[in-house]
Amino acid sequence: MPELCVNIDHVATVRQARRTYEPDPVQAAIEAEAGGADGITVHLREDRRHIQDADLPRIKAVVRTKLNLEMAATDEMVAIAIGLKPQLAMFVPEKRQEVTTEGGLDVASQEARIKDAVARLKGAGIPVSAFIDPDERQIAAAARAGFDFCEIHTGSYAHAFHDHAGGIGHATTAAELAKVAAAAAAIRAAGMRANAGHALNYANVGPIARIAGLHELHELHIGHAIVSRAVFVGLRTAVAEMKSAMAGA
Repeated sequence: MPELCVNIDHVATVRQARRTYEPDPVQAAIEAEAGGADGITVHLREDRRHIQDADLPRIKAVVRTKLNLEMAATDEMVAIAIGLKPQLAMFVPEKRQEVTTEGGLDVASQEARIKDAVARLKGAGIPVSAFIDPDERQIAAAARAGFDFCEIHTGSYAHAFHDHAGGIGHATTAAELAKVAAAAAAIRAAGMRANAGHALNYANVGPIARIAGLHELHELHIGHAIVSRAVFVGLRTAVAEMKSAMAGA
């Protein structure tokens, strides 16, 4: 079974709605690990819309599993990551006007710049991941750039699962799932390790977890669905329920 890394950004989103001090993402990290999380993910965005700079060392201090820092491939963020020393740094695309990340990073069109940023992080002893679409061109570019991991963007699969009745029995959904499986195999063949995430929830995670068992997906990164469920049952229980949904697959 893949490991579950819980993204706690949206706990900070609620806090920032009032620009106050609660709910505290530090406590969210503690509760998520108590529920069985294998890692904690945070995204320090350039516009600081949820996680703040001051949150990072506080979260790092309490995490007992591993910390994954999502970030744009900029000089500012690379410097922050080198200072923080997370267990994994992941480059993601950012657009100021987007509500959430809308797709994978286009490594192929900016390979030289990204390769330099990857080298700086790896030189500091930090493994690096690329958040990419399940696309052979991007996987090949990520391998050339020196990434250790690729996280497969599962948004197209998740949206197809939601939009078409029948779940993976629908041709469109099955096709999107097959892309994820093929990408996982290609990532491993290129000498990297594969993770997956984006828009995964309690209903659609099962088929992805089954792919993980077949194609050695290392981690699933899930946040919004877990934090949404936590509103009703608490974060510790919400994480445990997601682990159960993954194991049931």
